[in-house]
Amino acid sequence: MTCDEALDRIRLEYLEIPDLKLTMPQMRRLCDLPPDVCESAVGTLVGMGFLQLSDSGRFLLASQVRPVS
Repeated sequence: MTCDEALDRIRLEYLEIPDLKLTMPQMRRLCDLPPDVCESAVGTLVGMGFLQLSDSGRFLLASQVRPVS
């Protein structure tokens, strides 16, 4: 599995289920990715602004992250 394939797979999951909130281990299992490939792809998606890490340690679509008041 290449990083580009992992990016596509993760993006597809989040676009199909927009309120998805996954930890890194959950994402690895759901997308059936090796740890290094998953971490690299998630890092890229966070860097692109597609995903954001919440305070609870879960990755969600960046548009879903709301500031804590």
